Amino acid sequence: MKKIALPLCFGLAAAHAHVVHAASSVDVYGLLDAALVQENGGIGKISKLASGVSAGSRLGLRGTEDIGNGLQAVFTLEAGLLTDTGGSDQAGQLFGRQAFVGIKSPLGMLTVGRQYNLQSQALTDVADPFEGGMAGASTNIAGYSATRIDNTVRYTSPEWRGLTAIAMFGAGEHSGLAADQRSLGLSLGYVHGPLTVRLARQSRGGEPGKANVNNTILAGNYNFGLATAFAGYGSNTGEGSSMFFAENPYGAPVAPTVSTDSRDALVGVAVPLGATTLLASFIHKDDRNAANRDAQQLAIGASYALSKRSKIYVAYAHIRNRNGAAYMVGNATEVGSGNRALNIGLRHAF
Repeated sequence: MKKIALPLCFGLAAAHAHVVHAASSVDVYGLLDAALVQENGGIGKISKLASGVSAGSRLGLRGTEDIGNGLQAVFTLEAGLLTDTGGSDQAGQLFGRQAFVGIKSPLGMLTVGRQYNLQSQALTDVADPFEGGMAGASTNIAGYSATRIDNTVRYTSPEWRGLTAIAMFGAGEHSGLAADQRSLGLSLGYVHGPLTVRLARQSRGGEPGKANVNNTILAGNYNFGLATAFAGYGSNTGEGSSMFFAENPYGAPVAPTVSTDSRDALVGVAVPLGATTLLASFIHKDDRNAANRDAQQLAIGASYALSKRSKIYVAYAHIRNRNGAAYMVGNATEVGSGNRALNIGLRHAF
């Protein structure tokens, strides 16, 4: 990450000049990720070079300005990149990963714009040893709602005795459908030494005549020194609360239907061995609908730190679908094409 200091000085060029300093800074940062990916178990076998496998490739700007009275103006603009082609991710949006501006004070931070879903953050940041990336990404089968939400207002409280609370509201902005796509997110996190726990819920209005979509998760991890243990339990209700592929990826005689009521249980571990970190996780999706389309994902992986900012990695995951379920092994930015995948990649942050 490169920091560009922008001191702002205003004054009068006189014998008794009065100079006012307003401290300001802008950070330029980014991450480039590319991997060889092999996917099996779908309609066909696919081998390819892919971008954003362990984490989405990006280029970003973030900055702060001291505006006095203990207040700071803050902003972030983050664009998703495709390392394999040089194109834009997030369907070509200029700053599709994040775009927000706000005010930070001793009472907390208020930001507005395109920001992360609180349930998704708890799942990938706290419960998942793969951090939502590589073939072992928890998002392959665990509770699904959009990773980012547009038109949001988000408040983050100051930390108090290890506790941090977040509340977020997203305006649907659909003319004539006041409740459609409106969203509300709540999160409460606790950090104490090696323990991290977070409870998060993200809700949004359903389509006209349909129930709201709700995703809730209790996530935690504990660093024992020799290894870090991860766990999570989630509840998903409403149409769109779980991953669904309308294109029938496995060519089943009867196309799969969307799950509107499911539970997710996740356990995982990360074991550091010098510059190497071993990863493993198991996820069970319990479909509570009559079709009982359960699924289980088992994933293993390893990363090797070449430096503080660069690493190579390998990961493999297998999903066992039941009763016509159609979940696929993807990664941080792709949904995949089959129930098995192998990744071998390189990641560099700056």
